[in-house]
Amino acid sequence: QVQLVESGGGLVQPGGSLRLSCAASGFTRGYYAIAWFRQAPGKGREGVAGQRTSDGTTFYANSLKGRFTMSRDNAKNTVYLQMNSLQPEDTAVYYCATQTYASGSNWYGYDVWGQGTQVTVSS
Repeated sequence: QVQLVESGGGLVQPGGSLRLSCAASGFTRGYYAIAWFRQAPGKGREGVAGQRTSDGTTFYANSLKGRFTMSRDNAKNTVYLQMNSLQPEDTAVYYCATQTYASGSNWYGYDVWGQGTQVTVSS
């Protein structure tokens, strides 16, 4: 079975940093793209960052570019999200998701999702 497992969330003070991990397994046919999303209580799901498998291009939400960095370790089948200068508004459940087909969009068509990891930014 295909599976995405996020880890690394927790409590961090404003201005602090955190690195999230997403381990992928069971993707016998691979995936077209992998991305991070987040959702805070009472708010809609927001795209954070992602990477296309075809050319390795990494893309970011405009509001987060410069603070968040996505990277990948192919040997471990794991992607990471380095989050710096965290603020309370970054508090959310962060999800990893993949496109198992080419949707043609950076932010739509994600059909496999992890369970999420909670990030809380508070003093």
